[in-house]
Amino acid sequence: DDASLNQIVDNLESRLKEIGDEKGVNFDISYDNCNADANVMEQIISDFQADGVDLMVGVATPVAMRMQASTEGTDTPVVFSAVSDPVGAGLVASADAPGANITGTSDAIDVAQIMDFILAADPDAAKIGFLYDKSQDSSTSAIQAAKDYCDEHGISYVEKTGTTTGEIQAAADSLVAEKVDAIFTPQDNTVMTAELAIFEKFADAGIPHYTSADSFALNGAFLGYGVNYETLGTKTADMVADILANGADPATTPVETLDSGIVTVNTEIAEKVGIDYSIFKDMCSE
Repeated sequence: DDASLNQIVDNLESRLKEIGDEKGVNFDISYDNCNADANVMEQIISDFQADGVDLMVGVATPVAMRMQASTEGTDTPVVFSAVSDPVGAGLVASADAPGANITGTSDAIDVAQIMDFILAADPDAAKIGFLYDKSQDSSTSAIQAAKDYCDEHGISYVEKTGTTTGEIQAAADSLVAEKVDAIFTPQDNTVMTAELAIFEKFADAGIPHYTSADSFALNGAFLGYGVNYETLGTKTADMVADILANGADPATTPVETLDSGIVTVNTEIAEKVGIDYSIFKDMCSE
């Protein structure tokens, strides 16, 4: 259960109903949530297969990867959503030509843009903290991009990781103790889930938390920058409908990546950390 991913599911379902009404067809949807439990995920996928579903949608990288593996050698297509690096995760051969019975939508972000936000708000920022779950494929590539940015700009950085809310809380305490000037988190579901437990630590210390989805800001981070997850759900539904109703081939259907141009600011936190967020208005599309 995740605010951003829930937006995808809600809009995917409403868009499929809309398409179904337009085309005079009915999309019978079975929905379940494993809540990050691998064993439950396996059971849900097995149940879907036992029910003979015509297509499976996997939201987020771990689910998509397991669905891909479980449908190998079958004719059941998989459409993924919110996969940051589908090529790096081995889901597709390339974004333009997936090459197998799988395609989907990506929520890849422009890490350099987020780092630009940090320097726009604090040109003297000298030490940036990275907070993430190193077990998540979606986080590792973004963190590497952030490191490269810091190296190019002569900025030092501190990494803290965790795989549970408790570990993320401890990592947050460490970053506050390190007196970092700002903190960056990519699209990391573990940190997003823990945000409600850590945002006050950063706000009280005057440290802005820059993240890669609006859901973080809604839960107390200073800023979220990324794709519109409602639109991502709609685009995923269009892809599902094209495969099921129009016979589109997933292997030749390009992965779709949205323009990651929306900034969401938590105005209460902005006031606490003393940042005039109007400085970002010419740096984003919305």
